[in-house]
Amino acid sequence: MSAQSVLYDVPGPKAKARNWLYTVLFLLVLLLVAWFVYTGFDEKGQWAGALWKPFIEGSTWTQFLLPGLLKTLEAAALSIVIALPIGALLGIGRLSQHKWVRVPVGAVVEFFRAIPVLLLMVFGAALYAYYTPIEADTRPLFAAVTGLVLYNGSVLAEVFRAGILSLPKGQTEAASALGLRKTQTMVNVLLPQAITLMLPALVSQLVVILKDTALAGQLTIGYDELIRGSGPITGNFNNTIPTLIVIAIIFITLNLLLSWFASYLERKLSRRKKAPRGAKPLEAAPAAVAATDFATGNSSA
Repeated sequence: MSAQSVLYDVPGPKAKARNWLYTVLFLLVLLLVAWFVYTGFDEKGQWAGALWKPFIEGSTWTQFLLPGLLKTLEAAALSIVIALPIGALLGIGRLSQHKWVRVPVGAVVEFFRAIPVLLLMVFGAALYAYYTPIEADTRPLFAAVTGLVLYNGSVLAEVFRAGILSLPKGQTEAASALGLRKTQTMVNVLLPQAITLMLPALVSQLVVILKDTALAGQLTIGYDELIRGSGPITGNFNNTIPTLIVIAIIFITLNLLLSWFASYLERKLSRRKKAPRGAKPLEAAPAAVAATDFATGNSSA
């Protein structure tokens, strides 16, 4: 008897027919929704060529979209570079055996995870405006990065902590038997193995960082990211819906590229070393997704 027959029941004729029926029904519903959206936009004249003409002109991209895209990537890259090591340190701190380290670090993580990203950005903008000599031109970038780092660093701390805890205890015991200190065990044994397990959750959170840069375009913060940078296009051509569709396609493309790179990196790492037996890859935490939806104002499907 094969392992597949033990762990998975091969569908019979009725189950196969039922699966095909569900697939066809789902495709029909999807096509119906697409048709409804298309006809709704068509009735409002949103597919008119004049509304889409700006996006085939190079000046629209060089003056508005590309500068906004570069600002978005700049804020996202800075936030990722800063949030990853902070998240790793906070995650390791929560695993400390010293209560005077574990308790304050846990309080910091839980505090910043509970605050919406936009609110953190607004606090950062006010802080830099009233209490620092940072110039007005660079304050929006500082406020955006501050909010993204504080929130996502706290979420990444939980990802790192869960990744390390998912490793079999034998890894730590073997390192102790070899005479390695706790720091050596963490840096040389646990973290390298946990990285492969954490990649799915890490990439999920990096995508969240990239998307949350759009919050920095709010009037209170005033960072000229992609959506805010496209404002003159909608003002001049009255094509809000087409502009938002183009921006959505750009964000989807960026996130797909990020996911593809993560998959490539995961394959490279898996070739060099295999995950410890008994450990499972981490997925994005539901609490983190819910907190992100609350911060961005979106509702999870």
